[in-house]
Amino acid sequence: MSKMLNVQHSISNVQYRENNMDKRKFDLEDRLVNYTCRMIDVIEALPSTRAGNYIAGQLIKSCHSPTFNYGEVQAAEFRNDFIHKMGVVLKELKECRTALKIIRKKEMIKPKDKLDEVYKETEELIAIIAKSIATAKSNKHNKLKIES
Repeated sequence: MSKMLNVQHSISNVQYRENNMDKRKFDLEDRLVNYTCRMIDVIEALPSTRAGNYIAGQLIKSCHSPTFNYGEVQAAEFRNDFIHKMGVVLKELKECRTALKIIRKKEMIKPKDKLDEVYKETEELIAIIAKSIATAKSNKHNKLKIES
């Protein structure tokens, strides 16, 4: 099994404008840090009720986990390690999404459209992480075909 080199580079993208002159680095770690900070704001806005406190307790763990686990992803030594750790990130993001759905449905934060942007970011992060996992699995599978 070969070592995964520069895992962070495989997840970061360089986006170009049409003229290809203005380069902007897209850093998933920074995006996850910003996401966690936004989710902390959601947690702090929850009502101080039994349900609000319970959801806040669950959400404080699940909204930090993707960011912290992504730090571990960047240190993955093998493709299987990378895939497993990205799976943990994905699982925790999905837990956040479920909590946001409950908060929206119960209108625990009003108006509930205040949550639209953070919900959209949750969906986008889920899509990015899921695609990264699928790509890593595909690359692993293709490498095995070439070697056999």
